[in-house]
Amino acid sequence: MNYAIRQSQRGTSLIEVLVTMVILAIGLLALAGLQARLHVLQIESYQRAQALILLRDMASRISNNRYFAPDYITAAPLGSAACPTATATRQEADAVEWCNDIVGASESLGGGNVGSLVGGRGCVEDLGGDEFLVTVAWQGLAPISAPPASVTCGQNNYNTAGSACVNDLCRRVVTTVVRIPTLT
Repeated sequence: MNYAIRQSQRGTSLIEVLVTMVILAIGLLALAGLQARLHVLQIESYQRAQALILLRDMASRISNNRYFAPDYITAAPLGSAACPTATATRQEADAVEWCNDIVGASESLGGGNVGSLVGGRGCVEDLGGDEFLVTVAWQGLAPISAPPASVTCGQNNYNTAGSACVNDLCRRVVTTVVRIPTLT
């Protein structure tokens, strides 16, 4: 009896090997997809960290020069075109430095700036009552939800025809409000 059981289980069949290979292939494909998604999320996280650093930088510049805070208001987003070059006042110099940081001028590759955010833009808006809204916007890699319509920095600048990046779904923004106290 023992000999008959050993004879019937003498090796694996070709079907069992094929099923194992299919299961293994599906698992490896899922792992490759996970790796690709993790790479996108890592880049998104890096860009958000850079944007928060840039946001805090301009908020500190405005707070440190509070008597001239209205001079920091931007008519157009910094970083969307060439950065300003005038450095006659502290506010102009701060705008030039901030713009160069936003476009990544500290690091270049093949003649292009690559040191910071993808399509980065920075805005400073007057909210009234000695309050200023500082915003940093950039291009995300995958569509998610659009920022609120009240945040206008970079609005409609990150839409790509024929892709999933429409209606500002790939626009990322971080904002902060800088309040200038009245000192007596």
